[in-house]
Amino acid sequence: MENREFFYRRLHSLLGVVPIGVFLIQHLVINHFAVYGEESFNKAAGFMHDLPFRILLETFVIFLPILFHAILGVYIVFVAKNNTTRYGFFRNWMFYLQRITGIITLIFIVWHVWETRVAIGMGNAELDYSLMEDILSNPFMFWFYIVGVVSTTFHFANGLWSFLVTWGITVTPKSQKIATYATLLIFVAVTYIGVRSLIKFAYGV
Repeated sequence: MENREFFYRRLHSLLGVVPIGVFLIQHLVINHFAVYGEESFNKAAGFMHDLPFRILLETFVIFLPILFHAILGVYIVFVAKNNTTRYGFFRNWMFYLQRITGIITLIFIVWHVWETRVAIGMGNAELDYSLMEDILSNPFMFWFYIVGVVSTTFHFANGLWSFLVTWGITVTPKSQKIATYATLLIFVAVTYIGVRSLIKFAYGV
């Protein structure tokens, strides 16, 4: 039983980086084409939408890994022992925030998929610039997306730090400290890409 849980947690950590983390960065980069204009975004989004075997790719590279990661992640949230009050160390707070942002990210992803991918699949929307422009014209939805994107990018960047430790890549205190700064830079960079796109969709600037 312990070996099985060890394997599941290793797989959970791996899927959070590959393929989910890779998809997250790719998705935000595609959205960032909006900064260069409506036509640029539509071309980039259209290219991804027209990829061969898109349904298979979405199912086995995106949706199933996210589903497994989410289910096990919720389990981890409920069994995790948070020591922020007693110890208050930086890593304990990162551990706690990882769980909080995991729940926020899950809610955000479900909603985002519903009003974009599902709406497109049902023929209620088209994959173009105006889809996100219409969604983010609502101030509440704009801030909902801001919180969702920041939570998602934090969860990814901090999860990347945990991945490096879990898989024995950073084993010394020095290497883990370097990884902390590196993942912080990744968080800032990826968050900028995501938030900049939202501002462009919402305000056209």
